[in-house]
Amino acid sequence: MQVSGNLLNLFDRTIRFSQLTIEQGRIHQIDELGPERPAEPYVLPGFVDAHVHIESSLLTPAQFARLAVVHGTVATVSDPHEIGNVLGIAGVEYMITDGKRVPFKFCFGAPSCVPATTFETAGAAITVRDVRRLLGMKEIGYLAEMMNFPGVLHQDPDVLAKIALARAFNKPIDGHAPGLRGNDAQRYIDAGMTTDHECFTYEEGLDKVQRGMHILIREGSAAKNFEALIPLLSDFPEKIMFCSDDKHPDSLTGGHINQLVKRALAHGHDLFNALRAACLNPVLHYRLPVGLLREGDPADFIVVGDLTEWTVLQTYINGDLVAGNGISKLPDLRSEHVNRFECEPKKPEYFEVVAGIADLDQQPGHLQVIEALDGQLITNNLLLPPTIVNNRVVADVARDILKITVVNRYQDAAPALAFIKNFGFKKGAIASSVGHDSHNIIAVGCDDESICQAVNLVIEARGGLSAVASPANYHLLPLPIAGLMTDTDGYAVAEKYTAIDRFVKDQLGSPLASPFMTLSFMALLVIPSLKLSDRGLFDGENFRFTSPLTLV
Repeated sequence: MQVSGNLLNLFDRTIRFSQLTIEQGRIHQIDELGPERPAEPYVLPGFVDAHVHIESSLLTPAQFARLAVVHGTVATVSDPHEIGNVLGIAGVEYMITDGKRVPFKFCFGAPSCVPATTFETAGAAITVRDVRRLLGMKEIGYLAEMMNFPGVLHQDPDVLAKIALARAFNKPIDGHAPGLRGNDAQRYIDAGMTTDHECFTYEEGLDKVQRGMHILIREGSAAKNFEALIPLLSDFPEKIMFCSDDKHPDSLTGGHINQLVKRALAHGHDLFNALRAACLNPVLHYRLPVGLLREGDPADFIVVGDLTEWTVLQTYINGDLVAGNGISKLPDLRSEHVNRFECEPKKPEYFEVVAGIADLDQQPGHLQVIEALDGQLITNNLLLPPTIVNNRVVADVARDILKITVVNRYQDAAPALAFIKNFGFKKGAIASSVGHDSHNIIAVGCDDESICQAVNLVIEARGGLSAVASPANYHLLPLPIAGLMTDTDGYAVAEKYTAIDRFVKDQLGSPLASPFMTLSFMALLVIPSLKLSDRGLFDGENFRFTSPLTLV
């Protein structure tokens, strides 16, 4: 097979009209035919998402790949710790097996922090012994994000053992240390961490990249750090990669890493620097088996119409055409349904918050309220006056103070309860079994009846996303695989997700760009400053439980 076009050589930073000869899935020969011909298509290496949790697309690996190849993505560096928190090492093996059913190049990591903390209930644990087994597998390319940066700094024995194993297997170690700077950041890097995708300010990214770390510029469905971090690309092109981290199916149908390349160029960045971040750096850093348009390389490349619109005309993996003119050629595959969901339906009274005061005229000091921030994983801790009715602390829609709950899905237990701001609902509730990282059920709502109905819809489906405007007016998107994913056609899932997302915005009144994605991170205790686990409200600054009601 032969393919002709303007070939972008990322190593010598040239564009020459060339002809590729492909044999047995590899680039057998490259013949330069002359200078660039602007009227002809352009050929370049495929895009790589340098850090993503496939599970957060709500799709199996096979279904994720069907959507991603349309946008020129040929590979991902994928941390399967979401399903690991539900099913343990068996969940990681499930992702590997499912990914092998398509030609897409998944590089999975060995989850380093399952469970993420000891302050929540997960479905499983991945031990040092499990990490050793995983790192010994050829399909496992790295030790996945070390979220327990306090454990690194305080030399926790299990943390150090996992890091030592990665070094022994000569596999990279991903970092995760939001806000960590200065000497502590240096100690974290010196322990072996090579990347960070959690920087949310330019100053933090600059501090870490100057200390030798690779910075992954993240633009996902919830966390959006591109605008803050993209200035780093000019001065540190060899240290920057692009990633999504978490990307819901509706946004995946619209674009992927190709969008970040286009945005970088719109900001005035050099073409080859942008492509280095999107194509070259991840392959070199993680030693991915992905071709880079050299003779002898696997024939992994894309064809785009021009270098302005970046419309992907064709995507090739191992010499096979896997997408053309916006249509995926990967098969629509069904997958095995594996799960762990043990809890029973709840009653509205389970979600009441007792004020605990005898005299209703005597107001307790304040509520500690989680302030969700659109486009960020971090939250703020607000101290606000509570609203009390019949000795119960209730949501106050007028002030946009709603109730949030986390319900243990692995066993029957009393729901954890707190309050949250910025979801903006005028009525109803939403719930999800996607609740990072332990994936208990998490819900936000205006009243206990709506919250209970939303939670029970998820329980009855054994996983999913639900939204309730009234008892008879609701949406449900089932996620039967680990309560995280579905093997339904990815494009159909994207349509259903778009419908439930629109329902939450139009009928419940949420102003958030991605309400369900934002909701999923409100239980992520390793991201400050205030979050909720199934065991209670958690102070992420001081790493301890706290109370929603305070006498301060």
